[in-house]
Amino acid sequence: MPLYMDRHNVPEAVTPQMAAELHAADYKVQHLFNCTVLTYWFDNDRKTAFCLVNAPNKQALQDMHNASHGEVAHRIIKVDPDVVESFLGRIEHPTTAPVTEVPINEAAFRAIMVIDLDQNPLNQSIAYLKRLNKEIVESILEFEGRVVNQSREKFLASFYSITNAVNCALKIQSQYKNILKSSEDCGFVMKISLSGDAPVTEHEHFFETAIKLAERMCKIEKESIILSSEVKDLYKNESLKGFKESDPVFSLTTADELFLNQVMDYMEKVWNDTSLKVDDFNTQLGLSKSQLYRKMITLIGKSPNTLLKDYRLNKALKLLAKQKGNISEIAFKTGFNSLSYFSKCFQKKYNISPSDYLQSK
Repeated sequence: MPLYMDRHNVPEAVTPQMAAELHAADYKVQHLFNCTVLTYWFDNDRKTAFCLVNAPNKQALQDMHNASHGEVAHRIIKVDPDVVESFLGRIEHPTTAPVTEVPINEAAFRAIMVIDLDQNPLNQSIAYLKRLNKEIVESILEFEGRVVNQSREKFLASFYSITNAVNCALKIQSQYKNILKSSEDCGFVMKISLSGDAPVTEHEHFFETAIKLAERMCKIEKESIILSSEVKDLYKNESLKGFKESDPVFSLTTADELFLNQVMDYMEKVWNDTSLKVDDFNTQLGLSKSQLYRKMITLIGKSPNTLLKDYRLNKALKLLAKQKGNISEIAFKTGFNSLSYFSKCFQKKYNISPSDYLQSK
């Protein structure tokens, strides 16, 4: 049977005890709708509740809530139990005591960390990369984070505590700097970003809003840890010491986040269109050519043309590495309308021609 998580935005007057009583009411009628209520999370500060329920469909879940207490969900998404547990740490009730005796006041809000390790395709040595991979995992666990997903070149982690997430990022950044001291050409560039949000928002997937923003913040060309505006504010509220001037941290404003998402939303829709022109970005975002250029250089550190070209080249590099077609096919598949121009751009960025790179795989 499918597993769903729903979101309830509750009134200010709702307490943890009241949330527990509403949850207990669901238990009493769950069998009437072929549902199995597993557990819930209640955030007294943000006044949100999230229920985890096995149900035949979304409507059955809504009908159960409506029959038990009338507090229907504002949003329902289908979820994977392993994914839920990897982010939130549990998929069952945290205690065997009756629900109303031990009310839950545990937020489902999480700090989401994304670490990108952009490896130089010419550098075949992975010793430093393996070393940092090990140190990253150890640091995440040390600061009570959860490794949600990892590969050699990317990490996704979840933290209950904003302070722990930031301190973990600072430690990992320090470890990376130590590697650079050992070898300036370690073969990769690391980016760390931290965002935060609830698991269920207006998007279709679990923690999609936070993950998407964190991944996009890694596109920003700064030698700093990139923080969302909410993470910055929450850290200042949680941490007594705050940031030091020497801390390698760059935080976005809400306006920055809106602009970054607008740019990336559009680019992700049209990046492989061979007829796409930079002027199309100006039109789509409602900015003049000079305004868009200045905003992108200030925030992202790249011009619209460079951001688009790098995005396409990164896609092409991955396709070549997986040998998903010949060079000409991959060039056109990734938005280049000229094979010679693609080869020139690839050579300039990676210091190797596409054909030589393909032969090396």
